[in-house]
Amino acid sequence: MINIKEDERLSVLNHSCAHLLAQAVKHLYPSAKFWVGPVIEEGFYYDIDLGDEVIKDEDLEKIEKEMKKIAKDGKRIIREEISKEEALARFKDDPYKIDLISRMDEKQTVISCYSQGDFTDLCRGPHVESVKELKYFKLLKFSGAYFKGDSKNKMLQRIYGICFDNEEDLKNHLQELEEAAMRDHRKIGKEQEIFMTHDLVGKGMPLWLPNGAIIRKQLENYIYEKEKKLGYLHVYTPCVGTVDLYKTSGHWDHYQENMFPSMKVDDEEFVLRPMNCPHHMLIYGNKIHSYRDLPIRIGEFATDFRYEASGAVKGLERVRCMCQNDAHLFVTKEQIGDEFKKVVSLILDVYKDFGIKNYKFRLSLRDPSDKEKYFDDDEMWNNAENKLRAVLNDLGCSYHEAIGEAAFYGPKLDVEVKPAVGPEVTLSTCQLDFLLPRRFDLSYIDSNGEKQVPVVLHRAIFGTFDRFTAFIIEELKGVFPLWLAPTQLNVIPVNPLVHGEYASKLKEELQNFDIRVNLDDRNEKLSYRMREAQISKIPYSIIIGDKEIEEDTISYRRYKEPNTHTLPKAEFIKFILDKIENKE
Repeated sequence: MINIKEDERLSVLNHSCAHLLAQAVKHLYPSAKFWVGPVIEEGFYYDIDLGDEVIKDEDLEKIEKEMKKIAKDGKRIIREEISKEEALARFKDDPYKIDLISRMDEKQTVISCYSQGDFTDLCRGPHVESVKELKYFKLLKFSGAYFKGDSKNKMLQRIYGICFDNEEDLKNHLQELEEAAMRDHRKIGKEQEIFMTHDLVGKGMPLWLPNGAIIRKQLENYIYEKEKKLGYLHVYTPCVGTVDLYKTSGHWDHYQENMFPSMKVDDEEFVLRPMNCPHHMLIYGNKIHSYRDLPIRIGEFATDFRYEASGAVKGLERVRCMCQNDAHLFVTKEQIGDEFKKVVSLILDVYKDFGIKNYKFRLSLRDPSDKEKYFDDDEMWNNAENKLRAVLNDLGCSYHEAIGEAAFYGPKLDVEVKPAVGPEVTLSTCQLDFLLPRRFDLSYIDSNGEKQVPVVLHRAIFGTFDRFTAFIIEELKGVFPLWLAPTQLNVIPVNPLVHGEYASKLKEELQNFDIRVNLDDRNEKLSYRMREAQISKIPYSIIIGDKEIEEDTISYRRYKEPNTHTLPKAEFIKFILDKIENKE
């Protein structure tokens, strides 16, 4: 989906259309007053004070009609520059504009405004030349918005819209929006009872429901088994740490604004942890290590807490409480290349299993000329960066180098994935770190009996289970593969009174194979229950009637398939177990 703000022409078009919206609202609601109407990635919006009037769904069509009427009139859009005193006088009846003007820099002697017919608005511009150019637009939705984003202020009404240069682009965009709405993990998550939120728990604090807990547990089991085979040692650590822990790591100085406030308990001051590396550093430092012990790979499914603005939180995608698929690899300088290669290979292996194909690698490197930002060790940087390049080249991975975007303590690899809807997201990361082991005074004894400082690779394959779940929900439209589906089979007796007892025993038999089974023996028509199974997106539905009981067979239908297939019961069970085992 296109980012309106990044397209110069569309940005101008949408900014102009925001003024067109305001003019139409002023015609229909003469007492309306206006706060701001910026361009955003998805188009534009305008925050409006309509007094006692409340916008309803049918009002958007009425406003659109007035906008088209104004556009057809074809008035030119004229820029005018006025002094601050003139601006205060001209907008004296609009407290919101007065607030904007009053807060402008005292050095700003000239203020620009734009007029189109009977409507004038403050604006830096630029705008299109005439309202006649604003033909292809659509008002999308409305919501409440506090003045200046402060809940202590008055609630304004925000109207969202989009504008394009031609009808085809508008039509395509609206289709994309419709597709995005169908895929929205918040909508599917509610329908399939995967997760919920509640104001009593707090914004950005999702509650995983039983179906969601199954999905998350399956994801945890999946990545745990892969990591275990690669020699990872999994740990559990507390969700809090002392402020001194994060002062030692450096996060208190560099990351505090993204952390929750500290809390004092007895003579200690604690904070909810935003990341797990400090805990893992202490675990590594718990005993003396030889070079023969390395690499040491410490993994954890760890709950972390990060402050996100309330307006930024979104379902499972952007949360304040998250569970990371985290690990820290403690290696020698000579092992950097091999361990990095294993991490990238694991990422590629996971993406293959989940059918993720639309992704790209971003290699963030230091700017050698910036001696202040980056940890000062040219040999270490050059050696590490060259090894990362060599690994990506060896694996045939195309990548983009981002000079000057590395963290101050080491180069980083991000895997940016294009989801089914919306902008690219970063799922997997691998970060080299030269500094944190020094902060925690970590070491190992080399082959000469001398102390050396290990290098740490911070890596996350899924990123967080929360964001990864949101991603796959939207990718799959909630149609989970058999191994991941909360309910794998739905047993439906044709006549619950006649076939119900056999169906119940079959359910128990299937559950003994650790298959997740639902029995739908409601007193409803078979067609209704089959349709309900399709709506619930259950992978397989089993129909039990006289013939199946007599012949000890299973008649089943796959989700979205019209045909019914029949197999001997033992063969069907093997068929299902094989599919689950192979994660088809």
